[in-house]
Amino acid sequence: MDWKKEYGRWIEKASDDPFLMEDMKKLDSDKAREESFYTELEFGTAGLRGVIGAGTNRMNAYVVRRASRGLAEMILETEGEAGAARGVAIAYDSRNRSDLFAQETALTLCACGIKVYLYSTLHSVPQLSFTVRHLNCIAGVVITASHNPPEYNGYKVYWADGGQCAPDRANKILENIRKFDYFDVKPMEYSLALSSGLLTVIGKEVDEEYYKCTMSLLLHPDNLKKNGCLLNAVYSPLHGSGRVPVTEILKRIGVTNLNVVPEQAEPDGDFPTVKAPNPEDKNAFTLARKLADRVGANLMFATDPDSDRLGVAVRQPDGEFKLLTGNQTGALLTYYILSSLKEQGKLPANGLVVKSFVSTTLADAICKKFGVTIKDVLTGFRFISEWIEHCAVTGEYEFLFGFEESYGALAGGFARDKDAVCASMLVCDAAAYYMQSGRTLYDVLNDVYREFGYSMEKVKNYSLSGKEGIEKIANAMKTIIADPIASIGGEPVLAYENHNEQSVLDMKTGAVSPTGLPKSNALRWMLPDGAWAVVRPSGTEPKLKLYIGAAGKTEDEAVARLDRLMADLDGRLSELLK
Repeated sequence: MDWKKEYGRWIEKASDDPFLMEDMKKLDSDKAREESFYTELEFGTAGLRGVIGAGTNRMNAYVVRRASRGLAEMILETEGEAGAARGVAIAYDSRNRSDLFAQETALTLCACGIKVYLYSTLHSVPQLSFTVRHLNCIAGVVITASHNPPEYNGYKVYWADGGQCAPDRANKILENIRKFDYFDVKPMEYSLALSSGLLTVIGKEVDEEYYKCTMSLLLHPDNLKKNGCLLNAVYSPLHGSGRVPVTEILKRIGVTNLNVVPEQAEPDGDFPTVKAPNPEDKNAFTLARKLADRVGANLMFATDPDSDRLGVAVRQPDGEFKLLTGNQTGALLTYYILSSLKEQGKLPANGLVVKSFVSTTLADAICKKFGVTIKDVLTGFRFISEWIEHCAVTGEYEFLFGFEESYGALAGGFARDKDAVCASMLVCDAAAYYMQSGRTLYDVLNDVYREFGYSMEKVKNYSLSGKEGIEKIANAMKTIIADPIASIGGEPVLAYENHNEQSVLDMKTGAVSPTGLPKSNALRWMLPDGAWAVVRPSGTEPKLKLYIGAAGKTEDEAVARLDRLMADLDGRLSELLK
């Protein structure tokens, strides 16, 4: 793309948009202009994500309209009038300009003759996923950039099953997007969309159905009615969409002693109290911790802006809080769900738990004890949602729980994406249940480790910026692929998985076999005694992620091994990314 020519075109064509014109003035160097116009935001299975601003490589009304036109064309081409009549559900979170982008999406689809159901207030990702299924829509869109810093926003597309759009459909959307010029796509007038019946504003009745279905997943509802008032917890929505659904559901199930962090309760796209609204970051709990100490709480949890990720912190015997990893929360909930169903005589013989292949193997051991099948899938909750749909269609398994190490979890399958509202409810359900025996979630986690072994994991993110960062990451991956690593931290690699080629190389025999998983830009190394490592680039930003897992007879042994493996691979990757 000729960025200079495109920059000049936007100066002319977008002159009636004061927000973009103001942003164009800030592009005061060739480098800044090039970053905004040298390429287009990539439309992948997660849709679009980028910095808010003017340009083809930024999130703005013109980019959103063009993406929506591409989605409309794909629906019309593949589903015809029936698909258009089923419609598209649209939600948005608290990020800056999310409400505007949601309306631009809705009115662009309406201009193409597609029925739209639009939330008039911010709603979470799981609520949108649920709504797509509940209203029998053909697709859905959420305007969000999840837990990214405040300068970002995004556009996530869902399909009729409630899961994120699959690669084949995403590719069709992309093909259609490229047919249209940014400035030729015109949205319908809001009043006309309403009066024509093409636009419907979603009412509270859908929220009620979501609450009803989610609460049906409680494992000990009678205990919560009796003892929920004894649970003393602190919750932060981190200025996002979680406050209303999380507090409403917890109030209904009996958690009356819930303390919401006041400074982070109201929606605010600038996220003024945190560097990034990420519940994986212990710094996001700074204000929650102060409140917890003041009210004597022993449990804290936080949801990100679109409320698909949940971070949980539990008070330890020494009075300090421990922020659980996504793996620990996932393992705890796996154990709680399976043990409770077993105790109640409700554990199905064909039960299924699904996790990403970069998540803890502790869940494998737990599932083995309870006779439940566990499946590994690629990163991205879409792959977990595919198994939920498989269960619903075939009846081969009964889906019980799914989770990712990246703080996403889901039970039941009413929604088909990470559901921090549901996960918050289950965490409180578990905490109140274990209180009966005088145990905290911290105590139970340690009991799980003692019974099943100390499986520990670490994740490191290598965040770069702009075009240069993307190129460095691509070159690093090429280098690693060209020269397979034979040992890590002094331990031999037993098998090397190249998911770009969907192949597994047995390092001892040289035999090559298929991974059995879809193609993905990821590499995995299998080491002795169940240890493993994965490296993969982010699909939406210039970031490389390194995951490592290792086990030991004691926590110290597992951590020491983990540190050794991490030091080796971290050194290699840091050198490649210089």
